[in-house]
Amino acid sequence: MFTIPLYKDQFGKEKTLIAQSASFEINTFTYNSGIQAVEIKNSKGHLVILPFMGQMIWDAEFLGTDLCMKNMFSEPKPAKSIVETYGCFAFHAGMIRMGCPTPQDDHVLHGEMPCAAMDSAWLEISENAVTIKGSYEYVMGFGDHYLAQPSVSLAKDASLFDIQMSVKNLATVPMPLQYMCHINAAYFDNAVMTQNIPDHALQLRETIPAHVQPNEQWLAYNESLKTSAPIQTLNTPEMYDPEIVYCMDNISQYAKRAVFNMTVGDKQMVTEFSTDEFNSATRWILRSGDQQVAAYALPATCRPEGFLTAKEKGTLIYLQPHEERCFTVRTGIR
Repeated sequence: MFTIPLYKDQFGKEKTLIAQSASFEINTFTYNSGIQAVEIKNSKGHLVILPFMGQMIWDAEFLGTDLCMKNMFSEPKPAKSIVETYGCFAFHAGMIRMGCPTPQDDHVLHGEMPCAAMDSAWLEISENAVTIKGSYEYVMGFGDHYLAQPSVSLAKDASLFDIQMSVKNLATVPMPLQYMCHINAAYFDNAVMTQNIPDHALQLRETIPAHVQPNEQWLAYNESLKTSAPIQTLNTPEMYDPEIVYCMDNISQYAKRAVFNMTVGDKQMVTEFSTDEFNSATRWILRSGDQQVAAYALPATCRPEGFLTAKEKGTLIYLQPHEERCFTVRTGIR
């Protein structure tokens, strides 16, 4: 294995090949917006990752299928909050705050990590896999101090890949931790969603966040969902605007490893994770003219309802001084 450090001034406007083997091709380029990107290709498809911007996965395409939600962004934009550049396949939501803030919360949607300016980034390349890694130190005077180290790993001839995050509390006092691996999977008409946890574990979200503007039809539909089985087949697209959200709590009681699938024709999108690491999950469905997403599984440490709600409900995790936690999600299509 060998390592290639990445520096912003190495990224030009034109796509540049920086490494190639029988199994991989790695290119770097800069979007017109000034955001740097790394493209990792194997025989099954490619990922486009933003190494210095929260290490979000901007694009993912495998087995001839675009895995990313339909969105309004033709390229990533310089941003402090995720809503200013909401077009990626996956981002890291958190770390000290996560979710849709209530009016009483003091944080932006999904916290500080999605668009974090990474301190460093590098590639680790072997014969069988390419991994992109990064490091981000968050420090606030009279506040929290942590080290976040995300990575994405793609194996040769694979259409599934691993998204990882490790976070270490560098402070001498406990640190609150809210983390979600926010995978914005594409919406496909008539796709079928299944999972290895029971239907009753999927609870319809009953709160309505500020960004959701309900109409009478949606309110009636949402009310009917409270007493019916969770949506399995995406066959009523007119009812998914505004969004439909299901929350899953304490899922470790059902399985040690959660496995979520979304069948699309003869292919199957997959998201798997350990419930020791992620004891919650969310399902987010939206089909409007501008945005279409079927995030069939968003692994998380708690519900995405903001910091104060998690604190109230007792689902907020705390990292002790110098404690570290690691999270891994396997996702993709097969």
